[in-house]
Amino acid sequence: MDLRTPLFFLLLSSLALSACVEKDAHPALTVDREAAASSKAAAANDAAYVEAPKIEIPFHKERLDNGLTVIVHEDHKAPVVAINIWYKVGSKDEKPGKTGFAHLFEHLMFNGSENYPGEFFEPFQRSGATDMNGTTNNDRTNYFETVPKGAVDMALWMESDRMGHFAGAITQEVLDEQRGVVKNEKRQGENAPYGKAFDTIASGTFPPNHPYSWTPIGSMEDLDRASLEDVKQWFADYYQPANAILVIAGDITVDQAMAKAREYFGDIPSTSVPPRINNWQLPGQVSKREILYDKVPQTRIYRVWNVPGVAGEEENALELMASLLANRKNSLLYRRLVRDEKVATSVSAFYYGRQLAGQFIITVDVKPGQPLEKVETLLQEELRKFVKGGVSAEEIRRIKQSEFAGLVKGLEKIGGFGGKTDILARSEFYYGDPGALVAGLEDYAKVDAAQVQQAAEQWLTENSYTLIIQPKEEYTASEQGADRSKLPPVDKTVELELPQQQSFTLDNGLKVILAERHDTPAVFMNLQFRSGAVADGDKPGLASIAARMLSEGAGKYDSLEFSSRQEELGATIGAGSGLDYNSITFSALKTQLKPSLELFADVVTQPLFPEQDLTRVVSNRIDAISQEKAQPQGLALRELPPLLYGENHPYGTPLTGSGTVEGVRSITRDDLVKFHNTWLRPDNAMLTIVGDVTRDEIEPLLNDVFRNWRSPKTPLASADIPAVERPSGTRVFLLDRPGAQQTYIMAGLVMPPWTPDGAEAFDAMAKVIAGKFTSRVNMNLREDKHWSYGARAVSLDTEGQRPYLLFAPVQTDKTGPAIQELLKEYREFLSSRPISEQELADFRDDEILKQSGAFQTKGQLLSSITWQNEKGLPPEYIADYPQRVAALTKPEVEAAAREFLAPEQFTWVIVGDLARIQPEIEALDLGPVTVLPAAE
Repeated sequence: MDLRTPLFFLLLSSLALSACVEKDAHPALTVDREAAASSKAAAANDAAYVEAPKIEIPFHKERLDNGLTVIVHEDHKAPVVAINIWYKVGSKDEKPGKTGFAHLFEHLMFNGSENYPGEFFEPFQRSGATDMNGTTNNDRTNYFETVPKGAVDMALWMESDRMGHFAGAITQEVLDEQRGVVKNEKRQGENAPYGKAFDTIASGTFPPNHPYSWTPIGSMEDLDRASLEDVKQWFADYYQPANAILVIAGDITVDQAMAKAREYFGDIPSTSVPPRINNWQLPGQVSKREILYDKVPQTRIYRVWNVPGVAGEEENALELMASLLANRKNSLLYRRLVRDEKVATSVSAFYYGRQLAGQFIITVDVKPGQPLEKVETLLQEELRKFVKGGVSAEEIRRIKQSEFAGLVKGLEKIGGFGGKTDILARSEFYYGDPGALVAGLEDYAKVDAAQVQQAAEQWLTENSYTLIIQPKEEYTASEQGADRSKLPPVDKTVELELPQQQSFTLDNGLKVILAERHDTPAVFMNLQFRSGAVADGDKPGLASIAARMLSEGAGKYDSLEFSSRQEELGATIGAGSGLDYNSITFSALKTQLKPSLELFADVVTQPLFPEQDLTRVVSNRIDAISQEKAQPQGLALRELPPLLYGENHPYGTPLTGSGTVEGVRSITRDDLVKFHNTWLRPDNAMLTIVGDVTRDEIEPLLNDVFRNWRSPKTPLASADIPAVERPSGTRVFLLDRPGAQQTYIMAGLVMPPWTPDGAEAFDAMAKVIAGKFTSRVNMNLREDKHWSYGARAVSLDTEGQRPYLLFAPVQTDKTGPAIQELLKEYREFLSSRPISEQELADFRDDEILKQSGAFQTKGQLLSSITWQNEKGLPPEYIADYPQRVAALTKPEVEAAAREFLAPEQFTWVIVGDLARIQPEIEALDLGPVTVLPAAE
């Protein structure tokens, strides 16, 4: 469920956009050239002006006779096609007393249709589909997927079948099942810290009966009231071609896409579409204070102002205002509250733009021990200064430059959240033009300090209610449509053209792997070195704190100057830490590659590790650990590892990566310097590069920026990872969370280290039993029993013995039965019901076909090549993966299950209301039951 969709904010943060070329060009692209040049020259004189990137992604827009709007974009760089359907219906179209219908119906639509009963996901998971989901917000509902181009007919058949042939598939049984799933989703959201915030904000800031006074998830009472007749009427009213936008993008021509759109959708009739609410009087400013008590580790402040919605003159200024106030190290509120006064651990702001109204929201997490009144006073002081003249043109310019750089780097993804199909549909839905958001980039570039200042001084403008009556449109449906007697076959041909990997060594001994990809002028890098949590020693959290501190200043730049320099260059430099490795990631525009690499080299060779920033980072990390302990999943991920590996084992550290309070608190600057000198050296690292650069271009640049980085003469340190034994039997550990609405079940098992031999058999076994949406475990607890919003298992990729984690949040009164069902699935998989030939065939098809979209972006390719070299595998290993999967046999998967799975040796960590669940867990007689001490 998508609760936040500020338009330009999403466009920028998702790094995906579109440009306009169609039968009738967008007016903004056909203005007088001399006038445009004059306007641009004038804007360039403003200190806040940044030239918008030159982006041109053509599209074709056409409306079928039955009212369906079809938008097509061609992108032939990868053999995949993305499909995105937006229905013009959201929670704002519901009535009080019948809330949650839009979101409930989104779930219903994944239960098959009249001509394909069963799970909607199944044919897609056999066909290599990726980025497949559906979302609901206040204004609209959408469904999307990215498929290999050979599966386009199947995907369009399925989407059109549930648009035009779904009413007969809605049964009382299906309704009850998905009602249970949605209620579990609501419980899961409300069970999380701060989970009730936006429900409270919606009802507190909008008057009763306003379409935004409730959230898309709805209420439990309204969900219970939803009848079969209600949901069928909802489908009849809103799910029709004239109320939908279909976007098709990828390796397909306009003619092909339009022909398929007519074939599969053209015969679906449209009736009278319910009137669309396009405007509503903007609510007056609410002067109200509420206090809500919940199980949270620290106080959070929400400040909310009602402001105009999308497509208003203030939209761009409001989005820039959010970045000026928060979300960045250099932002006003972050500097004052987090860095200087140290009264908060985080601060954020965003413009929540919607169709009928917008909201400007600031959140502040109060540092434990700080008086609430003091923080609110400081917050108000800073806001007052900002309103009176605190808008900086230079800050605005840096924000724009950084965001535009992100846009250019992200022009690769066609489907999924924020992909090109999403932006085209969003532009059409909110602005009536698929190219509106891109055409508006120049307007965004021109926003100056005065406009932002004006928006700050006037939080809202008064709107009026407008009613427009238009002639009723007449719709006709074609006489013939697609063959509905069977699902179209999927073309299972997969052709991958991966760039050749070039290996070379720098003068300092650093190994470099380069894969050239010249589709966009950007370069991505990953410098990975052995260390990670296994190098923490007696200070759990050291490796991750070291990674965090690398961006707190380097070379001649302190922390804020470093952040500003990144924004100036449009570069992104970050660091991360896992169990076995640390990594420093880098991305830059080709035009700014040399200065960006110089900044990157400063991080690698000259991190400052300033004492004052370390104090803040350590303090905030300790607060973050408190946050983890307040969440059932975070608590389980902290408690399980030492139970699996032992307290002193390198993998016995919390799998959240945050370390322990004691370990983090003991970290000094000397520890960081020693860690850096010990591990971050050329002979312990590997640099992977993917992007718009050749070896002749990059090698001399790297040798230059790293000319002073040399391996010391001291021997390279090693991290010992001792082997551990599995327990002789089941162990159960309980953590009490009084009043919890759900029980969080997690089970762990130590697996042997990863090897290429048998890797595909292991993956097939893991995916079928619990590793994907249609796995046996998830189908049982979510779809059949609807006791859980989702149950999965993952096997972490480590150098030593891998942790295998099974997790299932379930409703409290089903704790004991859920554990029994989980064990039943594993036991049957090892005995009476091993993997079937159909399950294996589905796994093979899905894994092979999804390779079509596995290397669509530079980031995907970079990650794969980094992993391949981390494991010491040859370059052809990735390309040969489809052949290895195709050769997989049922006996091989069954042997893998016998070798790796051992449900009788699970270590269970269960978080919930022990007063309600402990007796039934003990009655299961799984093994010794231990109640762990409550988290502080």
